[in-house]
Amino acid sequence: MMPLDLPPWSTCYDYFRKWRNDGTWERLNQRLRTQVRHQTKKKKSPSAAILDSQSVKTTEGGVRGHDVHKNVTGRKRHILVDTLGLLLAVVVTAASVQDPQGGQLVLEKVGLRFPRLRLIWADGIYRSIIEWARRTCLAVLAIVQRTPKTFVKLPHRWIVERTFAWFGRYRRLSKDYERQCQTSEAVIYVAMIHLMLRRLGRT
Repeated sequence: MMPLDLPPWSTCYDYFRKWRNDGTWERLNQRLRTQVRHQTKKKKSPSAAILDSQSVKTTEGGVRGHDVHKNVTGRKRHILVDTLGLLLAVVVTAASVQDPQGGQLVLEKVGLRFPRLRLIWADGIYRSIIEWARRTCLAVLAIVQRTPKTFVKLPHRWIVERTFAWFGRYRRLSKDYERQCQTSEAVIYVAMIHLMLRRLGRT
């Protein structure tokens, strides 16, 4: 299903793999995110972010597990996004990894990379890592509590849900088709790069 105007698939995959391994896809995501934020009059480093996870089924071998809460066997995408819904960091694990543990992996990856980051909104399941997040990222982990038995758009948390919906527009992200979690993370970065290029191309 490769577009006809691209080189042979083996050449394209070779570049994809090299850029996955040397962090090029992540760096491209960072550069474009900065441009989009500047386009909307925001500073390079966000002051607030949203943390959440998404469990998806897998189709290949490799790392996988069962999320008992979502009843999904596959992998889990742990992401941190800014208030525009743009990706700050992603970590893909087996679906059996608990959200607090996955949240720690994402925040460890972020570290002190964003000096203005002081507030992170999250679901109640992340309550156990509030103090850990304060020490690791110097940020307050604010819990946005879900309203029981009613459907409402939760303040701030709807932003990360919209990012997951953006993922769903890409066939390659409808499930986890990759054998390696590192490849899954790279595909997510590629999807976000495409989204941001389209947004920048409108101007």
